Amino acid sequence: MAQIDITKFMEENYKVSDFTHLHWQGTFQDYVDKVTEDPRIARNAFQRIHDMIMAAGETKYTEYKKEITRYHFFDDPIDGGKDAVFGIDVHLMKLVNFFKSASAGYGTEKRVLLLHGPVGSAKSSIARMIKKGLEHYAKTDEGALYTFEWFDEEETDILGGQKVFPSPMHEDPLKLIPVEVRKAFLEEVNKGVDGLKINIKGEVCPADRFIFAKYMEKYDGNWEKVMQHVRVKRLILSEKDRIGIGTFQPKDEKNQDSTELTGDINYRKIAQYGSDSDPRAFNFDGEFNIANRGIVEFIEMLKLDVAFLYDLLGASQEQSIKPKKFAQTHIDEVILGHTNEPEFRKLQNNEFMEALRDRTVKIDVPYITRLDQEVRIYQKDFNAEKIPHVHIAPHTIEMAATWSILTRLEEPKKSDLTKLQKLKLYNGKTLPGYNEDNVKELRKEAIREGLEGISPRYIQDKISNALVKNGHVGCLNPFMVFNELETGLKHHSLINSADQLDHMKEVLAIARQEYEDTVKNDVQKAISVDETAIQTLCANYIDNVKAYTQKEKIRNKYSNKLEDADERFMRSIEEKIDIPESRKEDFRREIMNYIGALAIEGKQFDYKMNERLHRALELKLFEDQKDSIKLTTIISKVVDKETQEKIDVVKSRLIKNHGYCEICATDALNFVASIFAKGDSAKS
Repeated sequence: MAQIDITKFMEENYKVSDFTHLHWQGTFQDYVDKVTEDPRIARNAFQRIHDMIMAAGETKYTEYKKEITRYHFFDDPIDGGKDAVFGIDVHLMKLVNFFKSASAGYGTEKRVLLLHGPVGSAKSSIARMIKKGLEHYAKTDEGALYTFEWFDEEETDILGGQKVFPSPMHEDPLKLIPVEVRKAFLEEVNKGVDGLKINIKGEVCPADRFIFAKYMEKYDGNWEKVMQHVRVKRLILSEKDRIGIGTFQPKDEKNQDSTELTGDINYRKIAQYGSDSDPRAFNFDGEFNIANRGIVEFIEMLKLDVAFLYDLLGASQEQSIKPKKFAQTHIDEVILGHTNEPEFRKLQNNEFMEALRDRTVKIDVPYITRLDQEVRIYQKDFNAEKIPHVHIAPHTIEMAATWSILTRLEEPKKSDLTKLQKLKLYNGKTLPGYNEDNVKELRKEAIREGLEGISPRYIQDKISNALVKNGHVGCLNPFMVFNELETGLKHHSLINSADQLDHMKEVLAIARQEYEDTVKNDVQKAISVDETAIQTLCANYIDNVKAYTQKEKIRNKYSNKLEDADERFMRSIEEKIDIPESRKEDFRREIMNYIGALAIEGKQFDYKMNERLHRALELKLFEDQKDSIKLTTIISKVVDKETQEKIDVVKSRLIKNHGYCEICATDALNFVASIFAKGDSAKS
């Protein structure tokens, strides 16, 4: 291991100037100069959070003919995507709109923001990102905010015999401007400002108010002399240091005490100050106090004791709290709670909680119902970079995600649509007879979709288990994960009935079948990858379709005779993609019309332009070639040299083109061979 000269290392990597910049101190006048130069410094908590989200950028895209905004803040750029939230952009838009409305002062700043959804649906991740984002944003020049402290070189009784007394609730220094002159001050400072205007709301906390009053007495109301005892400093928000970011988690109901929210008397200081009603003898360290200028998060908010919920009413609507023995105290903070569905139903059914319901803005955070977004959750933790010693076979993560989404989807009301087809439609695939409007309608009629089902945590746990159990193999395949998922269902704490268990197993069987079809598809593509053969097959099919639709004859290239279009040949291709006899003419005309339209534009038809025809040609070629490879002989373990060479070629194609390794390519070939062996035995 290399030796490190720590002094040299710190000189090269640590900048004292950064520390100095973040710990700026100055006079009250210096602060006023800063604010007039950049009014963003005086933003309230809602404005700061909204600007923080917008600063990360956004991307707009269209889904179901509706414009959706993806806010990059929720990609968690601060932590490299650790807490990134995917697949619920519509709901995140509602969240951002809440902050946008609150920052404009339209009323939502007087509400409790409640994230509601099933367990494991990213409610905590969203809260964690906002808190983490605030910490980071407060260290940037764009997100800078300031507070103040009192200082007195003489160690007078006003500061309790100390030289420095920090503002206990990190108040904005502008609150020290007397209420009587604020209007005139704001008119002067905002003169000619078109954008964000400086505003001052509320008064300082009881301790600051007490000290301010004492100095005013001392200097006979000379405010300028009082300000000589004020030192403004940069405020760095920190959850760990309990500065501007608070978190409250309910404990045993019998031990809950509202002083945890609003602070309590410091009994050690009563002797020093002579009274328990002296604000300097009070600890303004409740979660509401310390979260001033930032955000307070209530974990499982609706599990709070009723007395706590009353504190929430004042804190949200009046933006003030009532510390013991003191007057209402103004707060500037976002109150963010999250809860699951059973707790929220309890709130709805509790008639005594009408006031809280009325002051709550609920934003649903459901499970993801789009496959590609669900896959992204698991790829964060299970990838080659994090697990270099085990190869994850193609489709392993995708199949686990497929099952999890199938458990969350409601049964389609249309009899011609399966759950799996619905999943594919949601994922952007096309199906005959379904357009964007139909898919939008499917989503609208499924009211409970995404609020029930298997959580991502269960999938993550089971993939981890499968890795531990099968790590020695060197490759993790879907069957290993399927087995873990099924075994774990018996002990799943959220599965409460036999019907639920049966449903989970039923959709697991659908996911297994989907994998069987997918891996067959991979092997078929690897066998029929010969592009020249597919092009020849396609040209032959197009010639026959042209002759059929135009009622012409086609010349046999061997006998040179004119013959009718080969119906059996055309149907052998069309049947591969389930085109019925009654629809064959429509399909053939559709192909010819498309070729004709391309010809008008001066373009040439390529079989890859039509996904269904491409698939049909691959399947036809596979059927023609699979016997030459003798795929079913793989499982007999008696393979001649020529066949083995062909199998090795297919295996190398799986590895090169489809992401398989030697182990899972062999497994895939064995599995597909066993399927065809069963098919052959069934035919005989």
